[in-house]
Formats: sequence, structure tokens, C-alpha cells
Amino acid sequence: MGTMLHRRGTQSLMIFALALRTLSPSVTAQESSCSKASAKTEQRIKAARSRSDAAYKTPYGWVDRTQQMQDPENDSSKSKLLLAVFERPPEAVGDTINSAVVIAAESASSYPGLKTAADYIGPLTELTTSKGFKVVGEPYETSVGTTTLVRLDCTRELGKLTMRQSSLVLLRNKFVVSFTFIAGSTDELDELIEKLSFDTPKSK
Repeated sequence: MGTMLHRRGTQSLMIFALALRTLSPSVTAQESSCSKASAKTEQRIKAARSRSDAAYKTPYGWVDRTQQMQDPENDSSKSKLLLAVFERPPEAVGDTINSAVVIAAESASSYPGLKTAADYIGPLTELTTSKGFKVVGEPYETSVGTTTLVRLDCTRELGKLTMRQSSLVLLRNKFVVSFTFIAGSTDELDELIEKLSFDTPKSK
């Protein structure tokens, strides 16, 4: 699947660059700035609903790096980083997995031949494994509320630690929207995914 879709989107590359940087130490002096970032994050995702109809409830105290990680040369009509939040600052170096949530949107036209969200899994898998991750099981359809997405689960060994990553993908309004979750355990990963929700489409 996805053999014709070799173009790797800039936002996908950003997602996995973030994943490789989430090995961070405990940081306790972030309370004030983080709570302000959480409020801004909720507003930003609401503004992005025209593309994804998605809302994400950022855990209290997390660090918002969405603006800092935007590429100023990027064409926002083609791809856009909608959210990049971390349990602790990603620039810190340490010995624990720093949980993260990254949401990005890319124009489906950037991937010739892409017709469904499942078609995006091919290039996503290729990129994931090139960064040292191993795919866990086959990709499969999953639901968040009444919204159906395609899910890809991966792991990466980092010494004695295991980074767990799940990417949920949907095709909406001619955009591929990817929701990538990173955590140090399966339970924590599931808790992060549970904070994702979608608006119920209004009947006409």
C-alpha cells in the first residue's frame, strides 16, 4: 500500500523530528508559563476546526511549542502544524520519555494518488521505520466518537526506555490530518488519545 506515494510531507518530517527529541528529564519549574500555554492551545485548535473539526484537551501544565516549531517558509495552504505540546520542554536532555501530542494537516494534493486516509499509511510507515521505529501490528481503523480514523502503532527502543507512538489519520476537506501521540507506556498513550474529540456534524 502506498507504493505510488513517495512524497514525504514537511509536517510528517516535523512530527518524527519531534519524536526523536522527546527523551527529556523531569522539569518542575514550568507551572506558570505552561498553564497560560494550555489556554492558548485550546483557542488554536478551535480555530483549526474548519480543516479537522477536531478539539484536543491539552493536559494541565504541558508546554506549548506550536508557534516556535512553525516553519516561516512553509506554505500554510499546503501544510500546517496545528498543535505541538509536550509534557516537559523538548529541548531539555534527560533519561525519561517526554510525552507529546502533535497535530498536523497536509493538502492531499501533495500525495498524487491519495484517495483515502489508508493511502497515507504507506509513506507514513516508510518514514517511521527510517527513523528507527518498529511498526507494531497492522494499521487498522479506529473510532473517536463517530469519526473513523486509520491508526498506526510504533515503538522505538532508547536504551532501557521504550518510546511508544500512535498516529491517527483522517482525510477531511481535501486535507490529510494526522494526530500523533507519544508516551512512555501504553496506558499513558491511551489516556492522551482519549483527550481527542470531534464535533458532531450539523444536519442540513
